[in-house]
Amino acid sequence: MSGAERPPGRMLRVGGVPLHVLREGKGPVCVLSAGLGMGWFDWDPLVPLLTPYRTVVRFDRPGLGFSAPATEPPTASGEAGRIAGVLDALDLAGPVTVVGHSLAGFHAEAFARLYPERTAGLVLVDGSVEEDARPAPGRELRTAAARLRGLAVAGTGLPRALGPALRRLSVRAASVKRQDPAPADLVRRTYGTGRVARAVLMENARYRDVAAELEELRTRHSLPPVPVTVLAASPGSGSWLERRWLQRQRDLADRLDGRFEAVAPAGHLLMYDRPQAIAAAVLATPFIRV
Repeated sequence: MSGAERPPGRMLRVGGVPLHVLREGKGPVCVLSAGLGMGWFDWDPLVPLLTPYRTVVRFDRPGLGFSAPATEPPTASGEAGRIAGVLDALDLAGPVTVVGHSLAGFHAEAFARLYPERTAGLVLVDGSVEEDARPAPGRELRTAAARLRGLAVAGTGLPRALGPALRRLSVRAASVKRQDPAPADLVRRTYGTGRVARAVLMENARYRDVAAELEELRTRHSLPPVPVTVLAASPGSGSWLERRWLQRQRDLADRLDGRFEAVAPAGHLLMYDRPQAIAAAVLATPFIRV
């Protein structure tokens, strides 16, 4: 993709923020939401496996990819509402399968709890887990500090100089393939911007607050009786850290009355290492007609 090319998809105003949204394929709808700081193109290896059978919706959260900056800090209910808003903007009213990777696992589960009638299934891809989720102290102070850090970092020009390289390093570290398949020009156009750097800092600053909010939602809103699949990355090292992570994912699956599957060999970026496993989980979700 050259710098002069327009990104695929279109810009839709959702909740007052212009979001970059792609709709592809045909059939029952599934929504893909990527993890902390990631963009629509991180799902590229998975999408061709789904589009012959599913309408695939993916979008960039505010500030990420090609979406405009956020007007408010992220919350679990706000991100669930954003998914619903994207579907509304695309005039997709029926039940959907929601796929959440890493941090977006919180958002996907919140959507299922807050919009049960719009949920056909839930697939959590190496989703974030916090067993004792409590908000960190000083939320407003942390939020203000993250906003100021983001502005300062953007003002120094560091994102343009270091953003793409940091993106490459993080992807290689989180994949057993040890490479980033995203086109270099696309990485520069997104991760070389202060806008994305600010969004990453804010999502990270509010992580514990989002986790705690989801824990509170779990006490007030039951999951709908739909299939839940928890996919956990297993690099195959056999380390204590890996065993601990797999146990935490099993516990999450038990808590959600879902199916657990360890996917190996794979790093945290399952969509790069084992997209077939994600596709199988999505396609196994029965279509609910309304």
